[in-house]
Amino acid sequence: MSEIVPRPALRVALVQMLVEGGQPERNLSRAESRIAEAAKLGADLALLPETLDLGWTHPSALTQAAPIPEGLPYRRLAAAAQVNEIYVCAGLTERDEEKVFNAAVLIDPSGKLLIRHRKLNELAIGHPYYAQGDRLNVAHTKWGTLGVMVCADAKAKDHVLSRALGYMGADVILSPSAWAKPADHCNTSQPYGDNWREAYCPVAREFSVWFLSASCVGAMSAGPWEGYNCIGCSLVIDPQGKQVLQGP
Repeated sequence: MSEIVPRPALRVALVQMLVEGGQPERNLSRAESRIAEAAKLGADLALLPETLDLGWTHPSALTQAAPIPEGLPYRRLAAAAQVNEIYVCAGLTERDEEKVFNAAVLIDPSGKLLIRHRKLNELAIGHPYYAQGDRLNVAHTKWGTLGVMVCADAKAKDHVLSRALGYMGADVILSPSAWAKPADHCNTSQPYGDNWREAYCPVAREFSVWFLSASCVGAMSAGPWEGYNCIGCSLVIDPQGKQVLQGP
């Protein structure tokens, strides 16, 4: 009989960072600093928000998006992963010839690209900016199998995308996100997050999978939700479908 060796614990830092629309240099510098901080605090993996380079649905996506892995935003995140010896999962705006995608990457500590995911379930207001992805992927690590999706992928009909990652063997689903509300939203009287708990918790229980989602903060300065504020409230849901962490 072979001995069952328990997996090591995976320590994840949720990077709930400011993302400024159309300001890739500021955003990437901020991401590099937070990745370094996560590594110093002992994290094995840093999870960063959706489209952290340009901001979600910011019009700069159409002119400033860069390829993956050749583009500068990806190369800077890969270098940060390598220098700090940490896994990085982050959302980036990707150009592939004439198309632009709302993408997410999973990078290992050597700077190698393990997963490139292109968002499948984009909101209708995102369609003028992003093309649709066409596949899901997982990566096998010493902590188990990691799956990657982006934000509203979790809210596809019948949770079909997150359930598909469960069928692919994911032990942990990582989701760069950009959650936003109108500027007059009062989080004290209307706490944010129920719609994501409703998406994550049933699938977490069904497949015994962790859900980790990191959302950005800051005002949306252009695009269809100009004037909205990204609200943070990043979430961790355990394999029993219980919330174990919510960011401010």
